[in-house]
Amino acid sequence: MQPLTPRLLVTLALVAAGTFVLAAAAATPAVAPLPDDPACTAMDRKFMARAIELVRDSVAQGRHPFSAVLVKDGLVLAEYQNSEDTTHDVTRHAETGLISLMSPKLDRATLAACTLYTSTEPCTMCCGAIRFAGIGRVVYGVTETQMLLVMGLPPGAAPLASREVFARTAPDVKVLGPLMEAEGLPLHVAYWSQHPLRFLPPK
Repeated sequence: MQPLTPRLLVTLALVAAGTFVLAAAAATPAVAPLPDDPACTAMDRKFMARAIELVRDSVAQGRHPFSAVLVKDGLVLAEYQNSEDTTHDVTRHAETGLISLMSPKLDRATLAACTLYTSTEPCTMCCGAIRFAGIGRVVYGVTETQMLLVMGLPPGAAPLASREVFARTAPDVKVLGPLMEAEGLPLHVAYWSQHPLRFLPPK
């Protein structure tokens, strides 16, 4: 048997790490992207591309793969990347973080005229923040149910869709999406294959 020299130990560690990465990627469910919402415009694609670029940056840093971009009259007013993992504040989703940052700076009329681009469909908490901020239009990239499939959420989970939340609580908010899911979904695959969820057994 070949002696375990330092160089051989490093080589074995790298091989093991590579095997883990491949196994994790293989364990991530294959999810086909949904078609774009036909109501989305070329301008919507432009700003969603920016949201996806921010997610790509987050994933490269090992951070949660979510972002939000606030736009009015074709100009970006603010951008925010999910900071829950760096702040340890569970309310610091991309949407809530951006709204917390900007709502003291913008009046209600300005917020009502804005579009919020979210790389992934807003959760119910973020929908509430969007509602109370008075943002008039939301365009999301990856559908939440698609993301949950990639995350390996147990079968049977049925989250409330953002359209249903807004229809019941803020029907004036216009919601479009998915958009560019073919570009956004692989970033979730890249992140969650390296950071798999660990589900706790029911108590």
